[in-house]
Parts: sequence; structure tokens; C-alpha cells
Amino acid sequence: MSRNQGRAIWSGLGRLASCSAQRSQLWRKFSMAESSSGRFLVRSWRRQFSVVAPEIEPADLASIVSPSSIRNVAVIAHVDHGKTTLMDRILRQCGAAVPHERALDSISLEKERGITIASKYTSMSYGGVELNMLDTPGHADFGGEVERVVGMVEGAVLVVDAGEGPLAQTKFVVAKALARGIRPILLLNKVDRPSVTAERCGEVESMIFDLFANLGASDEQLEFPVLYASAKEGWASREYTKGKDSQTRERGMSPLLDAIVDHVVPPTGDLRSPFKMLISMMERDPYLGRLLTGRIASGVVRVGDRVHGLRWQDSVCKPVEEGKVVKLLKKKGTSTVLVDTAGAGDIVSIAGLSQPSIGHTIATIEVSEGLPAAPMDPPTISMTFGVNDSPLAGRDGHLLTGPKIGERLMQEAESNLSINVVPTVSQDAYEVQGRGELQLGILIENMRREGFELSVSPPAVMYKTENGRKLEPIEEVVIEVNDEHSGVVIEAMSHRRGELLDMGPCPEAVGRTRLVFSCPSRGLVGYRSVFSTDTHGTGFMHRAFLAYGKYRGPLGNVRKGALVSMATGTITAYALMNQEARGILFVHPGQETYDGMVIGEHSRDTDLELNPVKSKELTNIRAASKDENVRLTPPRQISLEEAIGYVVADELIEVTPKAIRLRKKALDASKRKTMRRVLLKG
Repeated sequence: MSRNQGRAIWSGLGRLASCSAQRSQLWRKFSMAESSSGRFLVRSWRRQFSVVAPEIEPADLASIVSPSSIRNVAVIAHVDHGKTTLMDRILRQCGAAVPHERALDSISLEKERGITIASKYTSMSYGGVELNMLDTPGHADFGGEVERVVGMVEGAVLVVDAGEGPLAQTKFVVAKALARGIRPILLLNKVDRPSVTAERCGEVESMIFDLFANLGASDEQLEFPVLYASAKEGWASREYTKGKDSQTRERGMSPLLDAIVDHVVPPTGDLRSPFKMLISMMERDPYLGRLLTGRIASGVVRVGDRVHGLRWQDSVCKPVEEGKVVKLLKKKGTSTVLVDTAGAGDIVSIAGLSQPSIGHTIATIEVSEGLPAAPMDPPTISMTFGVNDSPLAGRDGHLLTGPKIGERLMQEAESNLSINVVPTVSQDAYEVQGRGELQLGILIENMRREGFELSVSPPAVMYKTENGRKLEPIEEVVIEVNDEHSGVVIEAMSHRRGELLDMGPCPEAVGRTRLVFSCPSRGLVGYRSVFSTDTHGTGFMHRAFLAYGKYRGPLGNVRKGALVSMATGTITAYALMNQEARGILFVHPGQETYDGMVIGEHSRDTDLELNPVKSKELTNIRAASKDENVRLTPPRQISLEEAIGYVVADELIEVTPKAIRLRKKALDASKRKTMRRVLLKG
């Protein structure tokens, strides 16, 4: 039988086999083929219609990396402790081409702000072992990125700044890793600094040990190896050193990589079991559609295999979508390569399915039970995204309608499980729940760059009620300031219902004080910009979610009133000349304004309505050129993050691709008076 004849018979069998009985009868007849082409078709038929796990061909085994030769490791740390720089040095040590610093920070906002926003993974070979490394964010607002990727790894490298020691976010990421049974490797980074001594490193090791013990670490987890490194200079060592000797610099990151190979256990998984993979990351490709990334829990996946998605809903596992694997992709260094097969324990990306998302399971057709997804901490803050209905709407953006905004938010919720999107009573508004104003601010910034125009409400804290008690999210705040600024910070935190837990000198810096507070999340909204002003840019503030606690009462007076425009038109220098004494202006001459737009901050606690478009009446005596001599104080530029923390309950943020404006919810003056009376009564 020729190969073409065999393909024709196989195609006909596929059309005729409408039930299992017909498949069995036709299979018995078709399996009698003895030619090489027949054997090829038999394997293909078995793979297409078998109800058991497909057999692994010897050719597949040769191309699959054994689970014993794989190490899956996450790099976790507090923000700015050197994770991404460390990843650059590890890539270079393994021979990968690193085109620039912070190569894994591929998102434009990550490059601009110098922070990691989304988790990324890459793989490299070292000493015959395949290393799958994950770079995770360090900021508390992006803690959901850490929660959903710790299930992909069996080990973690805990990076701690040897000078600063463990901070607020360090406790969060360590708790997540220990809860998954991961045995971390402690890497004390930045030991090349002059202020870092062997005694200081010993103190930090003791602090990490106490942190592990307080978080309920097992005896095995408490036996963590300790390494010393300078990611900036590109070396690591098992012994304390400043890295000035040539031997340490020549070895580079080899001691860290050796510790990963020796200390991290290989993944478990049976190559001969049915294929299962829990989706932990998701990307969108303009040509391939959804790229679903995760660690293969069991079995082998090949290009062309029939798979389906599974999700848990009300304790019942339901199918999502059935399809086939169109492409298998794997990150190698800073590039992406195509692979034909992948086995248990490896981390790969699958293209071919359009409906499964993070937390769902991809498996072969015969599998009916999905893998359990990692639990996520609940969101603590919410904002309402709606259509921009100001008089200046539609001038800058092209995505303006409620359905477009809702579709974009739903896409974000699919790829970021720490964000929830809840439709409101209005069809043009959506409640977006997240971990903090920075996380939601990144979402707003991405949307405005994509061409969206929208109005955003002030952040609102999500309360809980247990046993008749009102609970609110409490955060741990670690602040480092110069000694002369500590009094101002303590006073400001007291107005925001913060409680001072600890106070003492910074061990690594003379003349600096470290303050530890517990403060409600609502009190910290908008405080970062105020903190920078109070400390003249010399202070550091780190925060992380602690727990839900008892409601601490209303906040003190943390903001003054607003200067509100009462006219529509172009702002003139003549009008602002007489109005800048009323407070701090946010606008400049030549800018467009409208009735109800906030143009500044009043010097008193009440709102004041002004006419910023008033122009000078011209006569035969006065000359128009006199306006050029008007000198105004430069206006205060409000960034998106500052605007999120600045607005109050009766205000909105108008976001467009070219401008950030503040406005009142009610643009009409009479309606604003009515709302003000209602708020005062409430």
C-alpha cells in the first residue's frame, strides 16, 4: 500500500468514524497494514482517537529534556534590591547575548520607571542542566504576579540588599514561597558597598532566619545556603568578600548557578502520564493569538496534539475549549524559539487556543479533571472607570465608548488575576479592583497610550464585615528618612491613622532614622508625593499588605479645597495674575478649560470658583502688549499617580492620550452645591 493510498484510507476513516463502535471496527481492519506508511498512519490514528495517553515515540524521547535535568527557579526580592540586574549577569554567564541592561524589562513603562511590572521567564543551559528562571516584580502592588508564578517553580533565590536588610515586600514574597514548600537560597546583594561589612551581613542573615521562623518555615527551609554577590559587578561567592580578587571576578555567577543546581530539587512528573499544564502566564501575539505559558505537570505535548482547556467553577471542572497545539514556544535567553515537543517539568508556551486563561488547565482530550490553581489574596482598593463626558472629550483619543473600555478591562482581568472588573449599574462604567493605586495607575497609563479617553473616580478602599465589625485593609509601612524629617513624617502618618510600631537608627547610614508603621490603605492613598515633598526627596518608603484590621475612624484633614473654573474657554495670563494668590495653580495660559474643571488648590479648606478665561478689556489708551509683562509662578504639574491620590469623593480624573485633568463630578455649579450639602449631611 502506497503512502498516498494510506492517507486516503485514513481520511475516509476519519469521516466515517462517527461513534466509538465504528472506530473500533474500522481500527481493527486498518491496523492490519504492514507497510512503513501503514505503521506511520497507525500511530497517527492512535494519537487522534485513543482514549488513553499516547505512546511516546523514541524520537520524541530524544528531544525531550528529562525532568531530572531541569531546575525551575524564581528570583524574588523587595523592590530595587537587584533582581533584574542579577538576571542579566546570569544570562551572560550562561552565554546568552544581552543587548542592554535590564534586558528582561521589555514593557515600555518598565524601561521608563526602572521597575519590574510583570513576571517573565527565560531558560538557559548550565553544566548540562536546563535552568528555567523567572524574574518577578518587587513592588507590593504587583504581588499578584508573584503569587501566580511561585507554583511553577521548585526553588527560589531570595535577593536581599545587604545594606537595607529585609523590608516590607521581602516578608510578603518569602511567605508565599514558604507556603508552597520552596527552599529558598539567600543571596546578599550589593556587598561591594563600603558600608556593608561582614558583621552587617551576619546581622542580615540573623534577621532572615528570624523572618523564616516567624513565618512557620520547616527545618529544611531554615537550612538555607547563603551567598554574597554584587550583581552590578557580576560576581557571586560562597564566602564574604568584596570581590576585589581576580579569582572571584573570573568565576562570575558560577557559585550561584552551582548552588541552584545542587540545592533546588528537580520537578516531579511522569512523562508517560496524560499531558497536563496549569496556565500561569498569558501573552498576546498579533499572529499566533494567545500564548499560554506554564509548567507541564505530567506527560508530553507535541505540535499538532489535540488538547482542551479545563477550569474549576463551583467545585466542578468544566471544559472551556477544544483545539490543537499550533505552535510550541520556549524562551531561550532573550529570544523565543520554536520546539516540536516538551515534557513534564519544563516551562513552555502553547499557541492554538483562544479561550483558556490564567488559572485554567490545558490537557489532552481524555483528561477531565484540571489542576488546582494557586489561591490569590483579595484586592484591597477599587476605582470606577467610565466614559469621558467632559466638554473636551473626543479631541485626543479614538477609543471613547463604554463597550470599548469594558472590553479592554476584561482583557486585562484575564491576564492579571489580581485585578477584578465588575460592571456597574451604568452601562458605561466599570468598577476595577486591584492591590494599590500604582497597579491601577499603570493600567490607566497603558490605556491612555493605546488611545483611550476615560474618566476615573478616586480610589475607594474595600471594606469587610465580620461578626458585625467593620474591617479595613492595614498595611505595614517602612520609612527611612533623615533625622530632621522624622517629626514631620510621624505627624503626617498620625493624620492618616498610622500607628508607630518601631523607631530606631538605620544601621547602614549615620543620621538616618527607620520608622515602621501600620496604617490603613486609605490613609496611604496619595501620600507618596506628599512624603517626597516633606523629606525633600531624601526619604524612602516601602509598604506591603499586612492584614484586615478594625476600622480606625475617619482621617484627619489631609487636603485643602480646590480652585474650580466657572467658565469655558482659553485660560489667559491676565486672569491668572489675580488668581494665583488664592492658592497653587495647576494650569497655564493658553490651556483650554471648562465649567467644573479643577484648576488649582485653594489655600483654605473650602472650594472656590474662579473665572480663568477673563481677558483685559482693550481701549485706545491701554496697549495689548502689556500682557507680555505678566509674570506668573510656574504651575504645579500633576502626574497620573499624584492625581489618583489627590482627588476626593466629589471629583474625577479626566484621562486622555495627551492630558491629565481634574474635574468635579457635577459640572453644573448648582448641582455641585447640592452634592456638597449632601456630603456635609452624610
